Order: sequence, then structure tokens, then C-alpha cells
Amino acid sequence: MNPESVHPLSALKEDSAKIVARLKTSRGPIVLTQNGRAAAVLQDVESFRQQRDALLLLKLLAQGTAEIREGRSIPHAEASRRILRGIRRRRG
Repeated sequence: MNPESVHPLSALKEDSAKIVARLKTSRGPIVLTQNGRAAAVLQDVESFRQQRDALLLLKLLAQGTAEIREGRSIPHAEASRRILRGIRRRRG
């Protein structure tokens, strides 16, 4: 971790606007320390969203892998047929 990305909690209290501006430009997290130990991490909103989306994709991948392992899957061709059948029914 870059030493510039570690700040005491008091720095956030004293100069929050500057720290938030640094977050936006660096796109890297900032570790806040309290009594010399890591206490919290600040992250810009876009990086947070990207990280959350990546974790969601990993979760879905793990669920899909588990379903395949447990035999709860169908072949792609069958899934396509079911989807197309449902679309046709809705169109009337």
C-alpha cells in the first residue's frame, strides 16, 4: 500500500474535502488509522460500484457452478427452446 494512501482518522476530520478529492483522482482506497492501526477504508463511488459488480458476478458464477455440480442444470439448447417458447406465448 502506498504511504500516501494511509492517513490518521484525524486527517479526515481536519481535511475531508482534500481526501475526497484525492479519492476521486487516484481511484485507489485510502486507509484510515486510529491509534496507529488500520480502522477503516475509504473508496470512491465508481470503484465501489465496480467492486460490488465484480463480487456479484463471482457469486453468480459460484452458484452456477454449484448447480451444475448438483445436476440442477439443463443443456444450452433446451434453455434456448424454453426461452423462445416463453417469448412466443407472451406475443400471443
